[in-house]
Amino acid sequence: MPETTDQAREIVALLERKGTRQYREGLARYGIFTDRAFGVSVAEIKKLAKQVGRDHELALSLWETGWYEARMLAAFVDEPERVTAAQMDRWTRDFDNWGICDTLCFHLFDRTPHAWRKIAQWSRRREEFVKRAAFALLAGVALHDRKAPDKPFLDSLALIERNAGDGRNFVRKGVSWALRTIGHRNESLHRAAIKTATKLAGSTDRTERWVGKDAMKDLSRPLVLSRVEKRSAVRRKA
Repeated sequence: MPETTDQAREIVALLERKGTRQYREGLARYGIFTDRAFGVSVAEIKKLAKQVGRDHELALSLWETGWYEARMLAAFVDEPERVTAAQMDRWTRDFDNWGICDTLCFHLFDRTPHAWRKIAQWSRRREEFVKRAAFALLAGVALHDRKAPDKPFLDSLALIERNAGDGRNFVRKGVSWALRTIGHRNESLHRAAIKTATKLAGSTDRTERWVGKDAMKDLSRPLVLSRVEKRSAVRRKA
């Protein structure tokens, strides 16, 4: 794929021109530490993705450059239906910050047919950002797949319980994120998520308590309760 490789080089050169030291320094303030970043905003990356269009081969070439912004762009230009399970595993092994992890899971991986299988597999991995990817991906599916039945989400609550004691910052936040997003889907899942959150909040384990209380705080908000009620009403009419 020489043409896509050349195009990837041109895009990297463009990203370099668009980068600023101010934005690059800002990444570190948000916990994204990388020496392979130009300092280009996500808004600019999304704008470029619209200009480029969907292109699986180009996404592969962009990823191979190793540059943070090029890899972020790959999430928006790849074609979900052409993403393989092996590609997902290969790319997650390169995850070294939450920005890349969440963007890939939330804008690409959750739209592939391999999402649920990878959630289960990655939740058993030890690497911090691979494990976070399991729960970022679960949150992505919970938010974006409006037609999915309740059962896989109900089943995933056991997965959340098993991993809620992982004290690493990005994992525990990912677990809470997944639990909260499941609870946003409808009244039935909200009740189930509240039950799980309540159980975790009463745990003797400090990290499990944090996850439970963090989820409870969100799921009890009037805005969330109103949205859940409206979504359930729409679902009943469908």
